[in-house]
Amino acid sequence: MCAGKLQRHRVGRARMVATQACRVAENGQSFVASVRDNFGLEIEVLTSEMEARLAVAGCATLIDPEAEFVLVFDIGGGSSEIIWLDMTKFDSRRDVLTGRYDIDDAIVAWESLPVGVVTLAERFDGRSVTPESFAAMSGSVTQLLAPFEAMHGFRERVAGRKVHFLGTSGTVTTIAGVLLDLERYDRKRVDGIWLNTMQINDVTSRLLNLSYEDRILEPCIGRERADLVLAGCAILDAILKLWPAERLRVADRGLREGILMRLMMEDGVWRTGRRRRGRSRRSHNESAP
Repeated sequence: MCAGKLQRHRVGRARMVATQACRVAENGQSFVASVRDNFGLEIEVLTSEMEARLAVAGCATLIDPEAEFVLVFDIGGGSSEIIWLDMTKFDSRRDVLTGRYDIDDAIVAWESLPVGVVTLAERFDGRSVTPESFAAMSGSVTQLLAPFEAMHGFRERVAGRKVHFLGTSGTVTTIAGVLLDLERYDRKRVDGIWLNTMQINDVTSRLLNLSYEDRILEPCIGRERADLVLAGCAILDAILKLWPAERLRVADRGLREGILMRLMMEDGVWRTGRRRRGRSRRSHNESAP
């Protein structure tokens, strides 16, 4: 159990959080109270805004320093976070990534969509997906994105600008793993990889042509994600149709790393602008074939 592990490792600093499931569940607060009373663990139910900010903080080091606008998206199980960053607000965009400015200051708009891979798959039957049902899934997400775009007009604002898309979720990491034909998922090969739109569309088409049973056999999908992966692809499809991009970068990091980074900053042990030991340059710069 988590409480036992924390005690055995003598953890003196921790932050335990809950996200969309606890935000919307009728018994969310009673669950949090039960965990506190029975195990002595304090779980913080994040607001959708805080969840978005932590996701950005967790993958900020993968942002292209030359980008003028950045779209960070996190396709979750019950919700999907959409965050737009305006890097032109700063004299040097590299200063944001090396810690001179807080990355939070670059956030100009965010939205937590009430849809994720689980909710979408349950609504449209994630096991038996046809081109028609896939289009319907994508269209339903487009409808949820439309008010956000109508309010902020990013499609027009970013036209002709240097835009960087950064995806942090099981969907984009799975697409990368399938594209690379990995025999087993390898975070070092996936984290930081660039995918172009054509590659994403090719993988999506490939998965659409597979049965549920065949998707289970894909090493980077397996039984746990076989009924969810196409729902994630549909959410990504809607994002890329609304805001076209030539390519995006994959982050196998996000909320968890954002929490860790914030804790380290609060304790004064965060070192900005340095590459972590043991990380190869290739893992950050590798492109898919």
